[in-house]
Amino acid sequence: MTGHADVVVIGGGQAGLALGYHLRRTGLTFLILDAEDAPGGAWRHAWRSLRLFSPAAWSSLPGWPLNGGETTYPGRDDVVGYLTRYEARYELPVRRPVTVRSVERAGDGVLLARTDRGDWTARMVVSATGTWRHPYVPHYPGREAFRGAQVHSGAYEGPESFAGKRVVVVGGGNSGAQILAELSEVADTTWVSERPPVFLPDEVDGRVLFHRATARIKALQEGRAPEIPAGGLGDIVMVPPMAAARDRGVLHARRPFARFGETGVVWRDGTATGADAVIWCTGFRPALDHLACLDVVGPDGTVAVDGTRSVREPRLWLVGYGGWTGPASATLIGVGRSARETVRRIAAELGAEGGQGVPTPPG
Repeated sequence: MTGHADVVVIGGGQAGLALGYHLRRTGLTFLILDAEDAPGGAWRHAWRSLRLFSPAAWSSLPGWPLNGGETTYPGRDDVVGYLTRYEARYELPVRRPVTVRSVERAGDGVLLARTDRGDWTARMVVSATGTWRHPYVPHYPGREAFRGAQVHSGAYEGPESFAGKRVVVVGGGNSGAQILAELSEVADTTWVSERPPVFLPDEVDGRVLFHRATARIKALQEGRAPEIPAGGLGDIVMVPPMAAARDRGVLHARRPFARFGETGVVWRDGTATGADAVIWCTGFRPALDHLACLDVVGPDGTVAVDGTRSVREPRLWLVGYGGWTGPASATLIGVGRSARETVRRIAAELGAEGGQGVPTPPG
């Protein structure tokens, strides 16, 4: 059974919804295939206490602001609720749960998306799967022999199960800092970071970082050396929970350990620290396994793109994976710009032949 649409979007998180918002205005037939059981994308899997480091007004998708204005920093549940309402507000054609197993060349100028719920042909496919399904854990000698728990931040839910335990938190970015701050209230924590964490001034938040990232990309595109702002680009935003942890004196990181032992970690000077658990706040890589048949994913795990369009397969587009698909495109506010430009280019190529926005169902 095969259905057809002008455009198939793979992924129903923030990137997929931003694309849907703009596609609704083109007249092209399209649908969004989402592997999740409910709206919210990767935000559904974030830890309960997560706080955005941009105010609500700077954490919104195109067309409709997230409630909270300039002074409220939304939490995970706020974002999930917002994405749920956004999808319904714009009546976006999301089908879930649908897992796209592969995207293949099908002849006749179309791509074929094979799924567990039937197959779809499309004149253009936009991959917007993000990174959550591809967590990254660096190699450390002896990791397999460690008898304690190991949890990636993508699976971390909250501090309760770690109360009274010795926990090593690995990762010096905002995720590692926020999780460390929370755990330090109930557990004996050790923070590990590749380099000393950089804490931004209290008045600097995601708005400033967004503007800095945009200016940097623009300078590179124009062949200019990017200006380094006072304080650098920075890392960690001092949202209220972080400021409270600073006041408790717990925001001190150590350089990486040398290896694991069965009951803890061994430092480069040969000393050891016992640990009951390690939490890996070491990031994610693009989730692109479904593109293997197209042979477009490079050794670094990314796809060569012209803007957001695949160089090797021009019917394929990629949105929301980070800087290589557009400035700040992995953020709520940043992905709107990448989505708008992607849809503009797709519509310019297909628009004259587009339908009325309703895809042909499988059958």
